[in-house]
Amino acid sequence: MKPAVLAQPFIFLALLFALALPAQAGTIASGDHVNVRLITPSQFAAGQTATVGFYFEVDPQWHVYWQNAGDSGAAPRFDITATGATAGDIQWPYPARLPIEHLTNLGYEGNVAYLFELTPEPGSTSIALDINLEWLVCKIDCIPGFGQMSGQWPVADTAGWNKSDKALLDTFAARVPQGAAGSPWQATALSADTDGSASLTLNGSGPAPEVFPINGDWLIAQAPKATATDSGYQFRFTTQPGVSAPASAGFVIAQQGRAWQFDSVALGNNATADAPTTATTALWLLLVAAFAGGVILNLMPCVFPVLSIKIFSLLQPGVTRRERLGEGLLYSAGVLTTFALLGGLLLALRAGGSAIGWGFQLQSAPVVLALAVLFWLMALSFSGVFEFGHKLMNLAGGARGGAFATGILAVFVAAPCTGPFMGAALGAAAVLPAVSALAIFIGLGAGLAAPFLLLSASPALLKRLPKPGPWMDTLRQFFAFPLYATVIWLLWVLGKLVGDIGWVLGCSLLLALAFALWLAHGAGRLRTALAVAIALSAITISGAALIRAEAPTPQAGNTLWQSYDKTAIAEARAAGRAVFIDYTAAWCITCQVNKKLVLDTDHTRELFTRHNVLAIRADWTRFDPAITEALEALGRNSLPVYAWYPAGSRQAQLLPQLLQERMISELFDSE
Repeated sequence: MKPAVLAQPFIFLALLFALALPAQAGTIASGDHVNVRLITPSQFAAGQTATVGFYFEVDPQWHVYWQNAGDSGAAPRFDITATGATAGDIQWPYPARLPIEHLTNLGYEGNVAYLFELTPEPGSTSIALDINLEWLVCKIDCIPGFGQMSGQWPVADTAGWNKSDKALLDTFAARVPQGAAGSPWQATALSADTDGSASLTLNGSGPAPEVFPINGDWLIAQAPKATATDSGYQFRFTTQPGVSAPASAGFVIAQQGRAWQFDSVALGNNATADAPTTATTALWLLLVAAFAGGVILNLMPCVFPVLSIKIFSLLQPGVTRRERLGEGLLYSAGVLTTFALLGGLLLALRAGGSAIGWGFQLQSAPVVLALAVLFWLMALSFSGVFEFGHKLMNLAGGARGGAFATGILAVFVAAPCTGPFMGAALGAAAVLPAVSALAIFIGLGAGLAAPFLLLSASPALLKRLPKPGPWMDTLRQFFAFPLYATVIWLLWVLGKLVGDIGWVLGCSLLLALAFALWLAHGAGRLRTALAVAIALSAITISGAALIRAEAPTPQAGNTLWQSYDKTAIAEARAAGRAVFIDYTAAWCITCQVNKKLVLDTDHTRELFTRHNVLAIRADWTRFDPAITEALEALGRNSLPVYAWYPAGSRQAQLLPQLLQERMISELFDSE
């Protein structure tokens, strides 16, 4: 036989090997304690869907994670770009519960294959894949891993599988949850209980199955308590603290090596007989907290200047008891109406799927500028520059018709002053049914209006007020200074919203208005008309420039605090690093006090640095949907909020709204 003929089979085999080589050379990745390879056929069959997978070989006692990682950890990520084929979603074999000290993780201790489907496109002769991988492998410590894979495979009439690889994938494919329709178990009820738990009822027969929540945002990973019922079992889960119940939840039910997935089990009403009483009691407690928070608002520096206007109206000579009572009722009506309208707007936006929080009006630069102008004019009137009382003051002062407007103004500027009682009440209002939520807003308004209404309705209290006299002019002039301070604060907020141009525009507008008032004072029609034209022009130009202004780019001034980054937070928590999140805003006065006295001190900086804490400052001065969503997940929609995630914990601890340095120290006492 000729040498050339003998060589032909070897050349053919070499060509086959060369064709197969690209499909294998780029389909392996490795990291500490784990090796990953992509298992595929040597060639795909035209028009037929093939199930392929990423096979993770993990060192003994180490584990990787399910799609819901549990109390700590992170699911692997697969970024797959397919050419010549359509790639399906990742299929997750059902997990096991992995106790790690006091935590419960959901994942796989040992080897596992994450599967997905590939379907060649019509007419395609080859398939190319480019893949980026991320994973986290843990024992007690966790090590992140990254990898890249690429390869090309021919498309032929039949698929070419290695028998052992195909058998390996089939083993894990049997553990992928099937549809709920074929399940021997049926989910008949899901309820959120008032004691921080949730119950899932399954009808079926046999031993109790394992139940895993698909999403860990609401239910924790710890195994639920199973109680036998006449037709099956009831599983009682513990819920994440401060997280509102969703409209539905998904579960994976596993039993004897098989699993079924229920994508959406609707949340129903509590079945316990005493649930309405418990819920009513909880609502009353929230209403009491809301009322107390509203009362405390009267002492806040952003509200007291407005309230002082109404105090002067009660001290005016010749005002009868009936007129004083009318003042109190109209002021209260303005407060309650505005709280109801703002609460209704929040609830309407919530029902429409929008995420918005309390204090949203101060996230608008034009609104902040308008408030600064209003307080500026009020302060000038108090200082005696011009008489605000007979014309403009009627909108917020002496006349009974203006008492209603004063109530509106009081509510509008009260938003950034949420006190220690208001945070929980407003957070609950964000997740309660509409009627209960609106009742909480009314409770806040009742608390804000109560002191002035009581003062105006009680003859005994009125007698304790000093008699009118020259001292009133002195006191009125004194009250101008808190108003000036409020203007300065509002201009600072404006600068935070749109940068330096904000306070420049604001100051320029106030200067123009002061000039217009001086020009019109005691003047004839011509000068008055010129003053009005100057004021209107200044307002128009400032407003237009403010609308066009953009938010300033955050500057990295303090190396400890980082801007809000959801990905960075998730990565830090997955790596077992503690995280502290300061949800703040320029218009939140309590936030600024806490920063100055506690958070931005050497004491806190030294503690956070020593314990390797990721310090996040979530600035909500301007509307940020990511921060709004994070606050909603914590059951809050007002500021300040301080969330502490201890190292290795999935659950957040919410600190009080009024901070002390000892509270920061106590975070590390157990370490």
